[in-house]
Amino acid sequence: MTEKPRRGEPQAGLPNGGPGVNLDRALKSIVTVQSSIPEDAFTAQTLGEQRSGSGVVIRESGLVLTIGYLIMEAESVWLADAEGRVTPGHALAVDGETGFGLVQALGPLDCPALELGRSSETKLGDQVTVAAGAGTKPVRAMVVGKQEFAGYWEYFLDEAIFTSPAHPFWGGAGAIDRNGRLIGIGSLHVEQLSARTGPRDINMIVPIDLLPPVLDDLLAYGRVNKPARPWLGIFSAENGDEIIVASVAENGPAAAAGIRRGDVLASVGGSEIEGLGDFYHKVWTRGPAGVEIPIEIVRDGRAIGLRIRSADRSSFMKRPRLQ
Repeated sequence: MTEKPRRGEPQAGLPNGGPGVNLDRALKSIVTVQSSIPEDAFTAQTLGEQRSGSGVVIRESGLVLTIGYLIMEAESVWLADAEGRVTPGHALAVDGETGFGLVQALGPLDCPALELGRSSETKLGDQVTVAAGAGTKPVRAMVVGKQEFAGYWEYFLDEAIFTSPAHPFWGGAGAIDRNGRLIGIGSLHVEQLSARTGPRDINMIVPIDLLPPVLDDLLAYGRVNKPARPWLGIFSAENGDEIIVASVAENGPAAAAGIRRGDVLASVGGSEIEGLGDFYHKVWTRGPAGVEIPIEIVRDGRAIGLRIRSADRSSFMKRPRLQ
């Protein structure tokens, strides 16, 4: 069993804290994030109307970094510190490419801002503390992977961080290095299969190095100020060497083009698909949102060519009332 650090104890000499690092102070930067989403929101059915997770205060002004799905289309957001004090917040931005979300506290937060670290300097075997809100205990974890990650919802990271053991309250949790700096935000709970150790539960962490290049745009515009990637509205998964359509977004581009659950995605523009990440790259390099994507599928053993008019995913979403 992995020992978990207890709050209030000195951290010098522990694997999670370098000399002079006060991990307890870093944990005070972690807040609980709760949001309410309108019932007619695009993501209400898939992600729920009431969402709860965590976030990390990254500026003394009360700017909170979280994972985007917690606040996507939110009409109200509440933040709670470690003592349970509740402050209203405003969902400033959600970035579909990185997965990050930003919330601005609308009242004073009695929480220090956590310094950003460098996820690129994090190595396999490094010990980190994964900390969440809602009174949950931090988990002392180890970095067990740094590799690409392809999500079924048209999402891809060149190098995600994976930690074990998994934190049970992972959404928006902060991954803190031994120097007390933030190196990433928790996104998923997944199972890793290993021939040596068998299956184990791990967390996927979005690396903090993805934030600085987009932060100014997110604060100014609520999104990155560049043309959006083409979005198809396909939820897919790898099954051996095949990419299978698990479902399609209702009223999305793929549904309009006739893509169905169970279809096998075979090629994009005549180029064979070699994996889920490869599929996304082939789509995204065709042009910005709105470009037509020629796709070949296999249905009931028969090849079918389709053309999907892509879209900007955010155009389907409710936007913040303030910016």
